[in-house]
Amino acid sequence: MNDHFIIEGGHPLQGAVRVSGNKNAALPMLAASLLTDQPVTLHNVPRIGDVGIMLALLQDLGVRVLADDTANGTITLQATDVRTAQLSPELCRQIRASILLAGPMLARQGRVELPPPGGDVIGRRRIDTHLLAFTALGAQVEVEPASHEIRIAASRLHNADIFLDEASVAATENALMAAALVPGPTVIRNAACEPHVQNLCHMLCGMGAHIEGVGSNTLTVYGAERLGGGEFTIGPDLAEVGSFLGLGAITRGELRIQGVNPADLRMVLHVFRERLGVNCRLEGDELIVADEQNLEIAMDVGGAVPKIDDGPWPHFPADLLSIALVVATQAKGTVLIHEKMFESRLFFVDKLITMGARIVLCDPHRAVVIGPSPLYGQQLSSPDIRAGMALVIAALAAQGRSVIANIGQIDRGYERLEDKLRALGAVIERRSARDARTV
Repeated sequence: MNDHFIIEGGHPLQGAVRVSGNKNAALPMLAASLLTDQPVTLHNVPRIGDVGIMLALLQDLGVRVLADDTANGTITLQATDVRTAQLSPELCRQIRASILLAGPMLARQGRVELPPPGGDVIGRRRIDTHLLAFTALGAQVEVEPASHEIRIAASRLHNADIFLDEASVAATENALMAAALVPGPTVIRNAACEPHVQNLCHMLCGMGAHIEGVGSNTLTVYGAERLGGGEFTIGPDLAEVGSFLGLGAITRGELRIQGVNPADLRMVLHVFRERLGVNCRLEGDELIVADEQNLEIAMDVGGAVPKIDDGPWPHFPADLLSIALVVATQAKGTVLIHEKMFESRLFFVDKLITMGARIVLCDPHRAVVIGPSPLYGQQLSSPDIRAGMALVIAALAAQGRSVIANIGQIDRGYERLEDKLRALGAVIERRSARDARTV
C-alpha cells in the first residue's frame, strides 16, 4: 500500500491527545511471549504496522492469539507449541525487530534460522553485538555468505559475563530474553537502559526471572528453568510524546499530551525547552505545550553555536533528532544537529530545504540549521518512520498544501495518526496513490 497524506498547513492545533504504547517496548515484549507455554496478556499495545508484522511472525511460528481487543490495546498470546525454527523471510525483511525473535527462540527451542532483518534504511545497522552475546552464552553462529541468513544453535545455553561492544537496545533485549531461561546469574555489561528496555526487564521479572540493576548499564539476570505467563502493561511511547511536543511548538495552539511518564522526559525537555526555547510544562502525567511560543535557540557561553546530538540513554533519543531539527527551522538562531548513530538519517533534510528551510548538510552526520524560515507546502515522500513524522509536522506548520507519499513508513510507528491530528484541528486526509492530488 502506498497511501498519501494530503495536508493543508497553517492551522493552529489545540486540544488533548493521549499517547499510545511504546513501539520499542511492544516489539520485544511480544517476542518474549515465546519464552513460556503459558498465556501472556499485554495491555496498551499500539496498533501500528510493525506490531502487525511481529504478530504475523509469531503466528507463523505457532503462537496462538487467544484474545485480541484492538479497541483497548489488549492482546493475549500463548506459545504452547512452537512448530518451526525458521522465520519467514518475507516478513523479516519488513521490520528490523524480527531479530528480537532470535533470543527467545534460542532459549526456548535451542536454535533459530534468521533471515536478514529489514526496517528503516537509515544507514548500516550492525547485528554483530547480538551474535557476540549469543556466542558468549554458548551458542554456535553460522552466517550464509550469499544470503546472509543466520543460523544460531545451542544444545544448552550457559551463564556468562557478557560485555556488549556497543550499548545496543535490541542486543541488550536479545541477551536478556536468552538469559531468562538460563538458571543462575548472567551479567550483561554496557547494556542499554532505555525505558523500553526497563519495560521488558519488568515483564521478565513478572514471568519468573530476577533481574538486578534495571535502569543501569549493568544487568544481572537470574534465569529460571521455566517461565510463566502473566499480564503486563506497555509504557508510553517517548518518541510519540516528543513528536507531539514538536508539533505543538510550531503550530501555535495549546496541546495537552496525556499519559506521559515525567521520569522519561528529562533530557527531552532539556533539549526542547532549554535549547530550542519551547514553552511547555508538566502537570502530573500531562505535558502541556503552550499556545504562545517564542522559539529561540540558546547559545553556548561566549555566543558559540550550540549542538543537539543523540546518544544512548539517558542522552537525547536518536528517534527524536529529526523532530528537534524541524523545530529548529522555526526557532531564532543557529544550531548544529549531530546524528551520531546512523549515517543516512539526516538525508531527509533536502525535503525540508525544498519547503524553504535554511539547512546546510555538512556530511551524513551533521546539519546546521538557521532559523526561523517560513515553510511552504511541497510534494514529499517519507523515507523512514521518524523522518516521515518530521515531514508531517513541517507540512502542518507550512503555508499551503503538501502531499506526503510512502506513509506506510509512518504507519509502522504511529497509531491512528491522522485521526489524532484531525481531533486537534489539523486538515489532513489519507488517500490512495491513484487518488492523491498534486500540490
